[in-house]
Amino acid sequence: MAKQSVAEQFVDILAQAGVRRLYGVVGDSLNPIVDAVRRNAAIDWVHVRHEEVAAFAAGAEAQLTGRLAACAGSCGPGNLHLINGLFDAHRSHAPVLALASHIPSGEIGTAFFQETHPERLFVECSHYSEMIGTPEQMPRVLQSAIRHAVGLGGVSVVTLPGDVADRPAPEEAHQVALPTSLPAVRPGDTDLATLTRMIDEAERITLFCGAGTAGAHEEVMTFADRINAPVGHALRGKEHIQYENPFDVGMSGLLGYGAAYEAMHEADLLILLGTDFPYNAFLPRNVATVQVDVRPAHLGRRTELDLAVWGDVRETLRALTPMVRAKTDRRFLDRMLGKHADALEGVVKAYTRKVEKHMPIHPEYVASILDEEADDDAIFTVDTGMCNVWAARYLTPNGRRRVIGSFSHGSMANALPQAIGAQFLDLDRQVVSMSGDGGFSMLMGDLLTLVQSELPVKIVLFNNSSLGMVELEMMVAGLKPFGTTNKNPDFAAIARAAGAFGVRVEKPKHVRDALRDAFAHKGPALVDIVTDPNALSIPPKITAEQIQGFALSAGRTVLSGGVGRMVQMARSNLRNVPRP
Repeated sequence: MAKQSVAEQFVDILAQAGVRRLYGVVGDSLNPIVDAVRRNAAIDWVHVRHEEVAAFAAGAEAQLTGRLAACAGSCGPGNLHLINGLFDAHRSHAPVLALASHIPSGEIGTAFFQETHPERLFVECSHYSEMIGTPEQMPRVLQSAIRHAVGLGGVSVVTLPGDVADRPAPEEAHQVALPTSLPAVRPGDTDLATLTRMIDEAERITLFCGAGTAGAHEEVMTFADRINAPVGHALRGKEHIQYENPFDVGMSGLLGYGAAYEAMHEADLLILLGTDFPYNAFLPRNVATVQVDVRPAHLGRRTELDLAVWGDVRETLRALTPMVRAKTDRRFLDRMLGKHADALEGVVKAYTRKVEKHMPIHPEYVASILDEEADDDAIFTVDTGMCNVWAARYLTPNGRRRVIGSFSHGSMANALPQAIGAQFLDLDRQVVSMSGDGGFSMLMGDLLTLVQSELPVKIVLFNNSSLGMVELEMMVAGLKPFGTTNKNPDFAAIARAAGAFGVRVEKPKHVRDALRDAFAHKGPALVDIVTDPNALSIPPKITAEQIQGFALSAGRTVLSGGVGRMVQMARSNLRNVPRP
């Protein structure tokens, strides 16, 4: 029996760790690894057209499953292309192993062709970044990298020279021992007792929830019901907390809506649950604040705290809820629910008048129709920019849908690459890329990956021929928009030329049928929808004071513009408010 190479052993260890795909672009120093993948039935090579796409796809797969995913790049420019997608994965706490193949080991340090120093370059976007210099070193370094990525939640990078990958591997077998599930972290008794006292003494309590409430929907609802607290959320908390929530008061932040801002500022106790919400201008300064988070480094880094509670949200609330006294006074909760419903009613009206006849098409209208036509368990990937606004306002969560984007890193061009990783997980599940024309055109080459790999991703392209969010940023800063206009082709024609389904929509009456046709198509599809470039999520009437106060009030006033079916939910919740 032929002796294993380092590359073959490397791939075997990845497979043992649960990796099923290695996303990347083949080439020179990476060839031994790619050939080992070719001969290993447990793992597939996913050929993409740009390494940045490989990293985004791996990050999406890891976000959706919580399991390790992997990507690879050849020496020098190849692995450098990974870096933006790896930053996104790392900031999203997605467990990703990146292989940065390297120049021949004997040439390192001589300014050799394509020489870089990957073990240094990737330090800022990883928990672990090390280079393998000998075959004997490889198994331990790779396993340590895997444990860092899985255990800490984020990226690990292994740098491997191509000549080392080609050498014979050590003969001893290597079995990967990995944690299979995250631990339950319960706060200490002292913190629970202190928090119980603070809750019992407070009269107006608001909960603000982030991505850390994933898997804790029932516990949050039970807790909110016991203390009659309005529940707001950050963007990353929306999919986990908004559905089946009779305490919902909307979202705070730059894309916010409803009464979340008011509920946070008018409370006398604010409890932050599993959120690393970065915009401290939206957080109150004169309200007692408690933060609960499983990552201790997050505690207090956005705002001053009266109590920092180290624990995961579900275990904390399971322990805490029976300890606090039930509150009977609903006046604060009912007042916030009323404000929330009124706020939603007001902004919805701004974009409901003659919307089916307006040309160019209102993007809000497209997003609302998309929400109605998409599957109940669809996965949406969302481009940074105005697509974030439309997703935040119009996609209705239900506990089965997923919505991912570059919500922490804020990169352009993330939606299509992330859709690739999402679709590989389940070819029968609907995956919808909500793409802007700027983001889509930046990494448009990987439309070919959908065709080549027969991935049935549906791209809904909001084509306003501009960088809409950047224009808005310039306007509110008092600058004349400049350099934000895109001269676009017929993207649907490009899709058809590539071998995908493509349809262009210029009239609102054709939006629904176009989406239905694309969703019914068995392969990749692109719907190029020409939308209004002036729809910058600003209400019809806006004051100079609102413009000047954008940094503090964008989520409350300036970025208003419709919230789809959420107004129905808000009015439904109001039915539970007792009437005199």
